[in-house]
Amino acid sequence: MAHGARAADMPTSGATAGRLELPVFVLTGPTGAGKTDWALGLAESAPMEIVSVDSALVYRGLDIGTAKPARALRARVPHHLIDICEPTDSYSAGRFVADALGSIHDIHARGRVPLLVGGTMLYLRSLLYGLAALPQADPLLRSQLDARGAQHGWPALHAELADLDPEAAARIAPADSQRIQRALEVCYITGQPISQLQHATVSPLASRQLRYWILAPRRRAVLHERIARRFDAMMAAGFLDEVIGLRRSKDLSARDPSMRAVGYRQLWAHLDGLYTLEEGVRRAVAATRQLAKRQLTWMRGEALGEWIDPDNQLSWNRDICHELARLGL
Repeated sequence: MAHGARAADMPTSGATAGRLELPVFVLTGPTGAGKTDWALGLAESAPMEIVSVDSALVYRGLDIGTAKPARALRARVPHHLIDICEPTDSYSAGRFVADALGSIHDIHARGRVPLLVGGTMLYLRSLLYGLAALPQADPLLRSQLDARGAQHGWPALHAELADLDPEAAARIAPADSQRIQRALEVCYITGQPISQLQHATVSPLASRQLRYWILAPRRRAVLHERIARRFDAMMAAGFLDEVIGLRRSKDLSARDPSMRAVGYRQLWAHLDGLYTLEEGVRRAVAATRQLAKRQLTWMRGEALGEWIDPDNQLSWNRDICHELARLGL
């Protein structure tokens, strides 16, 4: 894997009040790569606080299936943007950017360094590169797209999106109705691909010193095995019971964004009687691997990211601690 830009190539800000501006650190990677363990290992030995970049961790009650850090760990190392929404709520990239910027400001004010950790690339790219000025939702157009999706299937609309906006289609799963609908909606309203509009943005972190790492095994088979083992561990820890408990909420349905998360979607469908538990687990593991593949597709286009292998954790921790010591932290 190619290496991206290093610290000297990243945007920096000058000294303020006689000391260097505190940096922002980012650790991303495909699901199952081990980002959480790396982040905790570093944050426990450095003046850092973790800011989650995960669209599922924002939801209360989604614990086992999201591999949410245990409360004891979060008590030991401050975490942000975890358990901030009910499972029936929607959470957008725009809201994430506002929440993340607020967390970064507060962490810097305490003289500490924010470590952004997670693999929701839409959120991360929105923070690093800015949000596009996209049109408001059109209820009539959305209802028409919903009707077409119900009639022909969302993979058919995904194929239509691939003709109109190949870049967006490459990042969106053929069954991801919410994102397919939004990409087509923007294209129809503006006459421009959503990917093109997303490129014409300004980064909210343009004035910040930024370090950005992408954690991923060099061999795909290693990542696939990690994903399978992790899902088996989730099932042993009570993932199915967690979904059964969530279903008891009368307001929650399979259509809510929280229940479209990988793993939750497949176990919910099993409990609806659509297939056996064994088949649900098989589908969930396959969907997680597909998610990792899409994440890696996004990440390979990241000019700022420096690729690191999971076997190099000790040297990574040491190098960052030395860098922080040079800043007087």
